[in-house]
Amino acid sequence: MAEMVISAMVSVLVDKLVSATLEKLAPYNEIGDEVKKLQQSLGQIKAVLVDASQKEITDSSVKRWLNRLQHLAYGIDDILDELATEAMHRELTDEPETHMSKVRKFFSNHRFSKHAIWSRTMKEKITAITTKLQDLIEEKAALGLIVKEEPMSKNKNRKLQTSMVHASSIIGRQVEKEAYVEKLLRGESGPQSFSIVPIVGMGGVGKTTLARLLYDEKKVNDHFEHKAWVCISDEFDSFAISKVIFQSVTWENKDFADLNLLQVALRDHLMGKRFLLVLDDVWSESYDDWETLVGPFHACPPGSKIIMTTRKDQLLRHLGCNHLNRLNKLSSEDALSLIALQALGVTNFDSHVSLKSHAIGIVKKCDGLPLALKALGRLLSTRNDEEYWKKVLDSEVWNRPVEREIISALQLSYNDLSAHLKQLFAYCSSFPKDYVFDKEELVLLWMAEGFLHQSPSKDSTEENMGREYFDELFSRSFFQHAPNNESRFVMHDMMNDLATYVANEFFVRLDIGAKKDITKEMLEHYRHMSFVREEYVTYSKFETFKSAKNLRTFLATSVGEVDSWRSFYLSNKVMAELLPELLVLRVLSLSYFDIREVPESIGTLRHLRYLNLSRTTITYLPENVCNLYNLQTLILAGCEGLAKLPNNFLKLKNLRHLDIRDTPCLGQIPLEYW
Repeated sequence: MAEMVISAMVSVLVDKLVSATLEKLAPYNEIGDEVKKLQQSLGQIKAVLVDASQKEITDSSVKRWLNRLQHLAYGIDDILDELATEAMHRELTDEPETHMSKVRKFFSNHRFSKHAIWSRTMKEKITAITTKLQDLIEEKAALGLIVKEEPMSKNKNRKLQTSMVHASSIIGRQVEKEAYVEKLLRGESGPQSFSIVPIVGMGGVGKTTLARLLYDEKKVNDHFEHKAWVCISDEFDSFAISKVIFQSVTWENKDFADLNLLQVALRDHLMGKRFLLVLDDVWSESYDDWETLVGPFHACPPGSKIIMTTRKDQLLRHLGCNHLNRLNKLSSEDALSLIALQALGVTNFDSHVSLKSHAIGIVKKCDGLPLALKALGRLLSTRNDEEYWKKVLDSEVWNRPVEREIISALQLSYNDLSAHLKQLFAYCSSFPKDYVFDKEELVLLWMAEGFLHQSPSKDSTEENMGREYFDELFSRSFFQHAPNNESRFVMHDMMNDLATYVANEFFVRLDIGAKKDITKEMLEHYRHMSFVREEYVTYSKFETFKSAKNLRTFLATSVGEVDSWRSFYLSNKVMAELLPELLVLRVLSLSYFDIREVPESIGTLRHLRYLNLSRTTITYLPENVCNLYNLQTLILAGCEGLAKLPNNFLKLKNLRHLDIRDTPCLGQIPLEYW
């Protein structure tokens, strides 16, 4: 999957090599010739990437060649960023590089000055990486790589669709829906306060979609006095789940010192009221966890229900659910109607008879899984010609082994994306399953990573470009609305698996409880690292990453949504000892941690574009923050103790997004900051 991002990366690098900043700096540092050689080498490489992307599928040698190229591309980008940052530094500190004669005199009189040493070092770096590129150029002939033109954009003029769940767009579940509605409205035959209504089935079969239909059904809404929906996934956190339920029932956001106080309050609100709870995507098989969670529900009157969607049935059997009816795949007829709806906007092929035979073949390969059918339907909606549908049906992807539970239909949909969209989707492997994210949040992260670096028109910006890319991925079902908040988004867990699969060795995600044996070689390859917040995050979790000198991303994430009042604790050594070693960081996000002081060493992270310290306990930012000339996004929302911004804040010439909402101590910001 090296082709995933390399085409996009090389295009960006070629653009950067002719940028005004580098043209201005290169002659002064006597590296102009080296930059030109680098540009020529990349041009030769770029010319064969289309052919390489086609051959890597079946040729492991080409795959390894592309992988080495991607490592070099990251290295080239770091060098170019260093050159551009130095040019900016000299401009902002009024150094005399704008006058050729003075600069030449400066360098001749100060051969061993820090600038001369820096210039020589950069020249050596460029020479070394150009030599490695030349090795790849020589190898391309032996690999049989030839120049091919890039195919026309497949997504031009395509109609964007929505992936919102509407009852009218759900096909083949009416019988199941009616049966489940009857179960939900049925009274209890025994003394128990609540009963479990399980929806069991394999990934992608539509468990969550069916649960959402039931949750939104009018008869169900009228029957229950309180409702709550909680997404569970890998981590069964009784406190967090109980908190979401409490908020759903009371619409209040209270703090509780412990689980007991929270559940007592929840029990009091549920007393005597019929209650519907959806626990979506349950993986835990712990009976003890279950007993802890459901304590307050015994106060509900008989007739309360808990819908549980899960792939596993061990916990359900422990709870006495011995006659489980698994949610079946769609019938061939319903599957054909679904793919027609997604691809053509109608539920049949009466107006597209020539496409029907190909659709029947594709439906068979999707094996009745709604997730696969929707993804393929969105893909087929881009072209309504018979040749294209036949190409999808005959694709060799169907015959290739896929890892874990990644189904071929999803990989086909991914393969159809442009190089830029592949890169953006792969970045989402940084998010854990069930991570709830904002559109703008993701766009700003993409921008900080340099993924949106193109030559936008006068009427466009990188942000608008990112929003358009986001909408394209959303329309193809790579993203979907969060269950309880349609202004936010999640990835289906199988889409998350796909992102992790295609992201390759450049991304690492530290999930809670996951054990990773990280080698020195892996650390050299890692460029993007994310981790899931825990109540206490120790230094030992990251100690090995001191050797990850190429790391660009240090991103704190969470499972589900995080309450604004909740705090997490991070070892001071992470800020003081680890981060100063990661000199090419572009994204640093430590929101919600109880961080009281930002060290002066933050100013050494000259490549940083995105800094998120929201909901921390900082009271000020050190002056060295103003050395972050590349900083585009600074998020300080919810820093209630923040009283002062640095004096030289206006030196942050590239700052485009400053979020200081909910910072009552900060006072009025001078107009010149805006």
